[in-house]
Amino acid sequence: MAKEIKGFRFLTSAALCFLAEKNNASFFSTGLQDGGLAWFIMYNCDNQLVSGLPQPAFRSSSALSSSHNPGFAKLNRRDGAGGWSPMDSNKYQWLQIDLGERTEVTAIATQGRYGSSDWVTSYVLMFSDTERNWKQYRQEDNTWAFPGNSNADSVVHYKLQYSIRARFLRFAPLEWNPNGRIGMRVEVYGCSYKSDMADFDGRSSLLYRFNQKSVRTVKDMISLKFKTLRSDGVVLHGEGQRGDYITLELKKGKLSLQINLGDAKLHSVNGHTSVTLGSLLDDQHWHSITIERYNKQVNFTVDKHTQHFRTKGEVDYLDIDYELSFGGIPVPGKSVTFLRKNFHGCIENLYYNGVNIIDLAKRRKPQIHIVGNVTFSCTEPHIVPVTFMTSSSYLLLPGKPQMDGLSVSFQFRTWNKDGLLLYNEFHKASGVLQIYLNKGKLRIIVHKLSWSQADITAGVNLNDGLWHSINLNARRNRVSIILDNNAASTFHSTIKMQIYSGSRYYFGGCPENISAADCLNPFGTFEGCMRLILIDNQAVDLILVQQSLQGNFTDLHIDLCGIQDRCLPNYCEHGGECSQSWSTFYCDCAGTGYTGETCHSSLYEKSCEAYRHKGRMSDFFSIDPDGSGSLNPLLVYCNMTEDKTWTVTQHNNTELTKVQGSSSGKPHLVHLSYTANTEQLQAMINNMDYCEQEVSYHCRKSRLLNTPNGTPFTWWIGRTNEKQTYWGGSSPGIQKCACGLEESCLDTKYHCNCDADRDEWTNDTGFLSYKDHLPLTQLVIGDTNRTDSEAAYRLGPLRCNGDNNYWNAASFNTKSSYLHFPTFHGELSADITFFFKTTAASGVFLENLGIKDFIRIELSSPVEVLFSFDVGNGPLVVAVASPSQLNDNQWHYVKAERNIKAASLRVDHLPRKAGEGPADGHIHLQLNSQLFVGGTASRQKGFVGCIRALQLNGVNLDLEERAKMTPGVKPGCPGHCTSYGNLCHNGGRCIEKHNGYSCNCTPSAYDGPFCKKAVSAFFEVGTSLIYNFQEFYGIAKNLSAHLSAIYMDKTVSTENAAFSFRTTRAPSILLYVDTYHEEYFAVILMQNGSLQIRYRLDNDKEPDIFSLEGGNLADGHLHSVKIDREGPWVHVEIDHFHTMNYKLSSVSDTALNGLKSLVLGKIVDTGDLDQEIFNANVQGFVGCLSSVQFNWIAPLKVGLRNFSSAPVTVKGDLVESDCRSSMTTEPVAMTTTLSFTVDHSKPTEEEEPLQNAVKSDSAVIGGVIAIVIFVILCIFAITGRLLYQNKGAYQNNEPKRTEYAENADAALKNNANYQDSVSDGKKEYFI
Repeated sequence: MAKEIKGFRFLTSAALCFLAEKNNASFFSTGLQDGGLAWFIMYNCDNQLVSGLPQPAFRSSSALSSSHNPGFAKLNRRDGAGGWSPMDSNKYQWLQIDLGERTEVTAIATQGRYGSSDWVTSYVLMFSDTERNWKQYRQEDNTWAFPGNSNADSVVHYKLQYSIRARFLRFAPLEWNPNGRIGMRVEVYGCSYKSDMADFDGRSSLLYRFNQKSVRTVKDMISLKFKTLRSDGVVLHGEGQRGDYITLELKKGKLSLQINLGDAKLHSVNGHTSVTLGSLLDDQHWHSITIERYNKQVNFTVDKHTQHFRTKGEVDYLDIDYELSFGGIPVPGKSVTFLRKNFHGCIENLYYNGVNIIDLAKRRKPQIHIVGNVTFSCTEPHIVPVTFMTSSSYLLLPGKPQMDGLSVSFQFRTWNKDGLLLYNEFHKASGVLQIYLNKGKLRIIVHKLSWSQADITAGVNLNDGLWHSINLNARRNRVSIILDNNAASTFHSTIKMQIYSGSRYYFGGCPENISAADCLNPFGTFEGCMRLILIDNQAVDLILVQQSLQGNFTDLHIDLCGIQDRCLPNYCEHGGECSQSWSTFYCDCAGTGYTGETCHSSLYEKSCEAYRHKGRMSDFFSIDPDGSGSLNPLLVYCNMTEDKTWTVTQHNNTELTKVQGSSSGKPHLVHLSYTANTEQLQAMINNMDYCEQEVSYHCRKSRLLNTPNGTPFTWWIGRTNEKQTYWGGSSPGIQKCACGLEESCLDTKYHCNCDADRDEWTNDTGFLSYKDHLPLTQLVIGDTNRTDSEAAYRLGPLRCNGDNNYWNAASFNTKSSYLHFPTFHGELSADITFFFKTTAASGVFLENLGIKDFIRIELSSPVEVLFSFDVGNGPLVVAVASPSQLNDNQWHYVKAERNIKAASLRVDHLPRKAGEGPADGHIHLQLNSQLFVGGTASRQKGFVGCIRALQLNGVNLDLEERAKMTPGVKPGCPGHCTSYGNLCHNGGRCIEKHNGYSCNCTPSAYDGPFCKKAVSAFFEVGTSLIYNFQEFYGIAKNLSAHLSAIYMDKTVSTENAAFSFRTTRAPSILLYVDTYHEEYFAVILMQNGSLQIRYRLDNDKEPDIFSLEGGNLADGHLHSVKIDREGPWVHVEIDHFHTMNYKLSSVSDTALNGLKSLVLGKIVDTGDLDQEIFNANVQGFVGCLSSVQFNWIAPLKVGLRNFSSAPVTVKGDLVESDCRSSMTTEPVAMTTTLSFTVDHSKPTEEEEPLQNAVKSDSAVIGGVIAIVIFVILCIFAITGRLLYQNKGAYQNNEPKRTEYAENADAALKNNANYQDSVSDGKKEYFI
């Protein structure tokens, strides 16, 4: 067996020879690795250890007969009855082997009893040095149950994952042939084990003294093994006069390694580094330690767990003066606090930089000074622990009844917050004593009948896994308790009763079949360990209990403590905080951005594209580009435009910045800091279809890239950390600007406008769009130090769009078609997400196999999805049943997750289904075949349909690329509108695209990516928008003559009108539609704020008038109106309340004949207006109109969006606004003024780009004056507004936006510059 000895890279050849000799081995080296020699030891450690043992070396819990004695349990032997069988076949039986001395065990083998039906199907292996305090063999950090035999004679051989070094072994059967009995024959394989051992009594130590006054090392290697019952103690310590030190110390059962490599300043603590590793190390079992340091890099290993870290400070070496002490700090003169306890226990094979310290001490070498009593064998205390394993565990011990008072003491350790520790009924049922844990605190209650006589609460956090002691004494009418042998933790209580001890003491719980009068436990069963139980000052012999010679018990493990730290290793991912109970662990994911049993799954989408297709609008979002990977989420702005989704990441320098005095020898350096780190940005960019970053260089006599063949004066660095000499608008490797590629530069001899070096302002502006180089991280400018040389730069935010995985799809055409990918590696955690659509009734989405393990997701029926896997504990299946068909050719979402605690499955928005895994057993998913997508390795049960956006543990699988080269599979999948068409709202039409879909909002009164953004405008006094139906139909039908005659015949017998409005003015005209035949349809806001609808469908008759009593709608709030007419029936809905129905008067004609125009705001042509309409039209409409729809047209949207070409006439100022904002606030967002003149007298961008953007002295003075004037005006405006509000003319009840940032994210969101920079299509000019 070849094994790398990483812990001995720095051993001398003599030490290696000694090590090999001790272990029946030879060694060889493969050369240097990681700064040291990698030595391999070739062990010969597979000898049979049992076959030659005498019969007295075998013991058992019992034997069926003398011919079934344990001495006959040798592999392949037929002596006696052919093996060992116990008297009773139950879970308390065991077979024990004494190997004679500590031996290294590397493998085991089992058989059943020869020629019988007796064999064991699973068992636990335990080991011990002393035949006491057993330890269960553990693998994958769980108690390991070995699969046993399936018949009496076949041999099942297991090579141990890690070897055992012990003298005694126990095989404890768990399950056996149900048609037979327990029967075993065994063999153990290994070799002899030698070690150098020292025993420290808590006051002793070994001092290793150096040959010189001090030792300076850049690399150190320390290795040892130890065992102890004490939770605290210094294992080793060394220090130097310059403040250097190294200390290894047990603290509360964990090892703390503290290193200070010192500093230039004497006794500086800048280099102090502390790391804690391990847990429950005070269990009197051997634990190994390796400390390997090379300069600042340290590898710290405890048992199987390693932590890699770098020390702090500036230096790389460790200065130790005089000596290194092992086992404690012996002299009070040391600078490290000497009040620390010394180590109390055994240490073996202690090596420091290749020196065998214990061997030198045994041989009394002068380098070693022994302080106190150090012996060279290991003293083993005979302490027998007991483990309460389940909720039905209890231990019944007898006591001496009728004694005057009682005395009980014991120690316990647990992770559970609650549980009964002790129940004792006093003599003749005169009272009851209950000791229990409640929320981690100790409670002692003495009561008589229902009267509480004493109630004591002591301690806190007693469920921390450490040993705690309880000493209770009750004499006469006084109860005293001492916690943890601490006199300061002594509690007393006086009771009004005499205590006489009872005869039964129940520890941990009560029997299930006992009456409440004998034992009552409302507190829950104790799960944990106990030891050192004393009743009436007499120690309890738990071995007698184990042998059924004293007391009684259920579900106990006697002579071992089975506690385990389920938070070591910490399986909580992404910084989740681990806590535990006796049987499991929990992860607190608060604040991590992740969720699930192990904080594995991200709370956030991977891209803005994913948020968009959930119907979200433009806003700040956290995205997680690598999903459940190691990178944290990042905050970005998602700008959802009609055709693209832009992901915007800001940096710290987006303003126009002036540069002066830079040269090639002394350039101006710009460093950009983004709102995400390099790894996060790289993951985000890799997921995008396209990225860009605008760069702008404004110059006057300042060259940018120099001559075509010259050394550039300015360059930039991206995330590849390489110098880039192309500018925005150009391509990598081409030293040009945008104008150079377009051959449009000011001087055609140069490739940039600025390189012409003219004494006038110009610029080179363009987009950097090569993804592998983005984002820009540094800018170097080197030509602004000449006379009259000026320059300024502006660097835009990083903008990306698309998501190269979200629509990445493949179509599987036959059941035998599939895609294959490399093996999926999700040993401890796995999450799989994808979309599918199909018309097939069943099929496997994906499958990956191992030797025995597998993982599979499949559509098992038209209404059920199954997620199944096996990690060695048997298949676990999670199913989600859908109330509707899943083979409806619509996209459906699937998310499956598996971790060491549980598995879950979610389909669409159905409730998440979960299944729990076993608390102990296999946890690693070991796969080795290819991953099959859309089918299986057997080419059966294949999936027919489409799969897209497949991600495994946050990694995207490129289905389209693989499908291009796979028969039977096509890249892409059409038909997205069938699933996502409902996301196009308000009459928007879904447009199919190769990668996704888009919403056509042309016929809608709304716009935005999903036609949900209302188009609104602010109307002032006299503003009028006239939509001419005549021109519309002329354009639509391409007619050019006699239009009036044609449209006089246009008849509309139905109307569908909808709009929203907000105003404080009444009366007002809201909507007016007229015809060539003097007919009209009008909506009026009356003087009292009520709504009136008027229809005149016959010019010879009076109009139909419907007055709606809905309260005052001129209240400054936003109201919606919907009016539908079909024939004589008119249906009206206000603010989405119930619909009101009206009927037109009996007329022969129920149609609007010859539509002429639709008017919003003031009616200009007032020739034949009714008096009510005329009164309402005095001011027209003053306020905000929104989302106006009349039949098939959206007149307000057409007027705002297509003013130049639309059949619309606008008079007055019409300003696009947001009707949800305050009416008293001047509308400034998204401003589009339709009546304006262009002032060409102002300087253009090319003339004076720095006039206002770059600060000068005069600009500062002017700015101060402007600010003062602005403040004064603001004061007047605010005062006037307050007066106006107090008069009650208008009351704004809209919620106010938060005016301060509560955290960094909010601060980023409130950054006006950022929000301006992400406005799509916005241009910036210098004036």
